[in-house]
Amino acid sequence: MTIKENFELAKQTYAKWGVDVEEVVEKLKSVPISIHCWQGDDVAGFEVNQNELSGGIDVTGNYPGKATNAEELRSDLEKALSLIPGKHRVNLHAIYAETNGEVVERDQLEPKHFENWIKWAKDNGLGLDYNPTLFSHPKADDGLTLSHPSEEIREFWINHCIGSRKIGEYFGRELGTPALTNIWIPDGYKDIPSDRLTPRKRLKESLDKIFAVETDERYNLDAVESKVFGIGSESYVVGSHEFYLNYAMKNNKLCLLDTGHYHPTETVSNKISSMLLFSEKLALHVSRPVRWDSDHVVIFDDELREIALEIVRNDALDRVIIGLDFFDASINRVAAWTIGTRNMIKALLNAMLVPNEYLKQLQEEGNFTERLALMEEFKTYPFGAVWDYYCEKMGVPVREAWLEEIRSYEAEVLSKR
Repeated sequence: MTIKENFELAKQTYAKWGVDVEEVVEKLKSVPISIHCWQGDDVAGFEVNQNELSGGIDVTGNYPGKATNAEELRSDLEKALSLIPGKHRVNLHAIYAETNGEVVERDQLEPKHFENWIKWAKDNGLGLDYNPTLFSHPKADDGLTLSHPSEEIREFWINHCIGSRKIGEYFGRELGTPALTNIWIPDGYKDIPSDRLTPRKRLKESLDKIFAVETDERYNLDAVESKVFGIGSESYVVGSHEFYLNYAMKNNKLCLLDTGHYHPTETVSNKISSMLLFSEKLALHVSRPVRWDSDHVVIFDDELREIALEIVRNDALDRVIIGLDFFDASINRVAAWTIGTRNMIKALLNAMLVPNEYLKQLQEEGNFTERLALMEEFKTYPFGAVWDYYCEKMGVPVREAWLEEIRSYEAEVLSKR
């Protein structure tokens, strides 16, 4: 049978439950995923005075073909985007500025250092998101930045974050879609601290100074991101979930949840409904922790499906900003982007093909038997036929056919670097 014929049969199957598959496919087209640029070069960036990766972050593997400059990185992103259905966004860190060989300190970065990225985004119909980079720098060598005891060091990072929000605002104004400017810091201690409060007071004061400088919310959205621990901050992280949750709520900022930044028994999917009750918008960095925040490529696993279900069943596709955050140097980096992003979209499609309203009704009626039975049966409904049709309709390879393009790109481009 053809892809179209399989799709028509799937439509009939889902229609029995009131699911309009054509409507689902159209709706999915409008959901953007923010694809992180740093998968393509192992979070190295392109600073003239490039520093070793630090801040509790590690990238393992030495697969050939890593991007060594911004042009190569954009080329790799274009290849990945050509294999991913839909129109999406690209998420940049400050270390991906282009300064034409000039050493520009991070607190001196301006929109002009990202003009090539903006032109490229315009040419490709993409939105851009942004992150100040508060790691891999001499002023972060002791693991503290915005909470540092030194006022001079704090001011450096405060100014970097203020400038970053202005850059994000510029992205939004130029591209006609607001940038999410997200602040994550590595601050913490390897061993048990004797004072947890003082560093958090300094972080709060630093954030207050950063956000005292106004940006236009039509063009820039501010987010803060927590973490439970990192390499070198195993015992204490200043910017904990509780800290940022309270800060975001009190100061009308977005709280960004990274799926790798919690205890192994915590799930971000279980937090989404609570967050949506008290926040107009929520931001995600979807990653895959394996025993710890190891940033593995996103796979179509139970937690990813549950995250997508929570977004869809709560009618929050326009309220949850979905970004990705993983980096694997042990496999082809363009393939990593393709696998992870396609899986995120697959999970959303899968969630949109579930009769969520009927399942909610069963729960309200106390009919837990039918609820469980149907939730299990829908796991093997012909979702794959709809996914194949969606990929074909969007002009990207169906199923594993995209691997052949990756092989060709590796042979013709990546292997020659």
